[in-house]
Amino acid sequence: MDTEDKAPTSSGAPVVAAEKSASAAPKSRSNIRSGKPPAIDLRGVIKKFGSVAAVNDVTFEIPDGCVFGLIGPNGAGKTTTFSMLAGYLRPTSGEIYVLDRSPDAVDALKGKVGVLPQDALLPANEPVGEFMVYLGRLQGMSYDEAKKSAESVLAEVEGLDWWKTRCGALSHGMAKRVGLAQALLGNPRVVLLDEPTAGLDPRIAYGVRQTVKSRKGRCTLVISSHNLQELEEICDYAAILDHGQLVAHGTMAELTATSSEIRIELAGGPIPIDAVRVVEGVKAVSFDKASRELAITFDRNVADAEEMIKRATYVLYQGHARISGISKGRGLEQRVMELTD
Repeated sequence: MDTEDKAPTSSGAPVVAAEKSASAAPKSRSNIRSGKPPAIDLRGVIKKFGSVAAVNDVTFEIPDGCVFGLIGPNGAGKTTTFSMLAGYLRPTSGEIYVLDRSPDAVDALKGKVGVLPQDALLPANEPVGEFMVYLGRLQGMSYDEAKKSAESVLAEVEGLDWWKTRCGALSHGMAKRVGLAQALLGNPRVVLLDEPTAGLDPRIAYGVRQTVKSRKGRCTLVISSHNLQELEEICDYAAILDHGQLVAHGTMAELTATSSEIRIELAGGPIPIDAVRVVEGVKAVSFDKASRELAITFDRNVADAEEMIKRATYVLYQGHARISGISKGRGLEQRVMELTD
């Protein structure tokens, strides 16, 4: 059984911070770094189920205003970490701060955190509009404010026409978008999304991605997903977990080496590796005979990826090599495969 299978699931109606019942006093960080503090901060977080550590000594920060990917295979600890960020679980040890508060500080975070659990169920007999207004009222909005906010976020996910439709009559794709809308209700500062495009057809998934992109800079979005191509497209930062441990984190460019590595696929002809090695800015060159791929690591302080592509391909063409493809970095999928079992 995967470790994550032992964590409680978040079924039932989508939950906003106001609906949680935890009464722990808010906690403030005492060692915030100079400058803008992170939106979310995990320090030495451990979560055990019995003797099994689902999350083991995980530390990283999520910058304010970014889109952040939570990545890892089944059993990596993603679901457990997500549940702790949302306040559904408490860590066994270590500290978590969301907007400088413990995730279970309900009053302090009310209206500031929106959550879309993967398996959230909408109340079948409630009309969409009434349900959304009810959630807005739980956040402390007046009826008019809640209605205006509900109409705005439903329009954002192209679901305003469903206002009077009972939630139980929605298709999977429609229900998923209503779930996303409730997570965005009231313009929260932090939005946690668990597999937001799972099971959606390509057109609807594209719309969800566009909605997420449109929120960049307006709030901090944390996305837990197995869709690595999607995360590479929309995320600014990411953390990669494996067997409960953090194996890598940073900007997407750092994780995929798009700013310090290029790869050139050669179709045939001679391979002037020595000539490429002496190109200004090149740090290392390797050639994979099986894939016929030339990997060039370079000093980004000397040249950016585009300039290095120009320099390397010039040398290769001069050496009569035949080029069939060029890419920057390794791609997130390849990076995750390298780092996880």
